[in-house]
Amino acid sequence: MAERDRSSLLRLLIAHYEEMTGHLARRLGSLCLAEDVVQDTYLRLRSLGALPEIDNPRSYLFRMADNIALDRIRAETRMGKRFAPEELGLERPLDEPDAEATLEHKQRLDCLSRALDELPPRCREVFVLHKFDGMSHADIAAHLGISRSMVEKHVMKALAHCRDRLAA
Repeated sequence: MAERDRSSLLRLLIAHYEEMTGHLARRLGSLCLAEDVVQDTYLRLRSLGALPEIDNPRSYLFRMADNIALDRIRAETRMGKRFAPEELGLERPLDEPDAEATLEHKQRLDCLSRALDELPPRCREVFVLHKFDGMSHADIAAHLGISRSMVEKHVMKALAHCRDRLAA
């Protein structure tokens, strides 16, 4: 009887794989971690000795997966990885940006790169020396042999151009 119950639980886990993976991915903040936890749930279920009396098998599986996810988070926290609290008491890594934020940042960087390419060469050079190399206006003026006032005009022109491109 117990093996039949285990087999039915394993079939139920497989039937609800996508739902469980989505549930865990929302809580963990990572589809990859969620898939690992579902795999661990399957392995734990196969290795259980005697199964307890289960009123709601689906709920039992989801609770088991949530507990495995919490165990994994606690273990990684002990190993020095940082986690931020998430809704429903679960956690996700701070250093793992979500895909949407990563895509947005990449698009903004691409837009900024195109905007810099549109600048006249001297204006772009002054802007890059100031914003990316951290040089002061006076140092740039001395380095390029132009007035400090011209450096300020180039920086202002480049800032305005980049702002307009990023806003569009």
